[in-house]
Amino acid sequence: MSQPLQGKVALVAGATRGAGRGIAVELGAAGATVYVTGRSTRGRRSEYDRPETIEDTADLVTAAGGHGIAVPTDHLDPAQVRTLVDRIADEQGRLDILVNDIWGGEHLFAWDSPVWEHDLDNGLRLLRLAIETHAITSHHALPLLLRRPGGLVVEMTDGTDAYNRENYRVSFFYDLAKTSVIRMAFALGHELGPRGATAVALTPGWLRSEMMLDHFGVREDNWRDALDRVPHFAISETPHYVGRAVAALAADPDVARWNGASLDSGSLARTYGFTDLDGSRPDAWRYMVEVQDAGKSADTTGYR
Repeated sequence: MSQPLQGKVALVAGATRGAGRGIAVELGAAGATVYVTGRSTRGRRSEYDRPETIEDTADLVTAAGGHGIAVPTDHLDPAQVRTLVDRIADEQGRLDILVNDIWGGEHLFAWDSPVWEHDLDNGLRLLRLAIETHAITSHHALPLLLRRPGGLVVEMTDGTDAYNRENYRVSFFYDLAKTSVIRMAFALGHELGPRGATAVALTPGWLRSEMMLDHFGVREDNWRDALDRVPHFAISETPHYVGRAVAALAADPDVARWNGASLDSGSLARTYGFTDLDGSRPDAWRYMVEVQDAGKSADTTGYR
């Protein structure tokens, strides 16, 4: 198997589950050494109280062909992030790929709840987890990434710039968080581009994360059983799909062409030629606009 990222070092911040885990594993499959961080460990769960751990993610990275290293880290704590980056510098002397996938807000937002009715403490906590963590991580990690030319920063979000600009996303706090991350990538692009690095914002489509599968009462091997209740779930994708998007970006010698851009897994699949685990290429955001939001019946023909 080709491993175009052999010798590269990545940090996937927020790699316990979901997109972060899929990205870490696919970077490992491409040969990278991947530091995976989060707050859920085999010895202690975060407030999510779920079974996924960063140690499990690291094991999956190694099994895929890379080298997974789990480092428990609260990315709201600058001292912990500084210690993490110092460790990477000491052990590897380099950082080639930074993926800011810290989120942690699933239990903190209320659908269609206006700002004056939304729980304020939860909303502000969501903003801290979704925005402040990314800023802290970039502050400490980017000097190491900039030691060598060609570094890549991926800011993970929900929705493309074009889609979020035209659509209200869930609630005031959720909307602000996801749009702010896109703007972070744009700003980082201006700061990193002249220094030889690239920053992008990236969104998966409808993600079949562990939590989403549990929500619909299905597993990855029978996820289509949920389509009777949620027909548009037919456009969904595994976390490996966006993981392959990050791996493709990281292996692209011309990745700077994307600097500051808002990207999505479906459009990058068409550009780079990768597929999801089942061999399909879901194009979720085009489907959202042309089918789901247009009020049409679920039909993925031409969209995966």
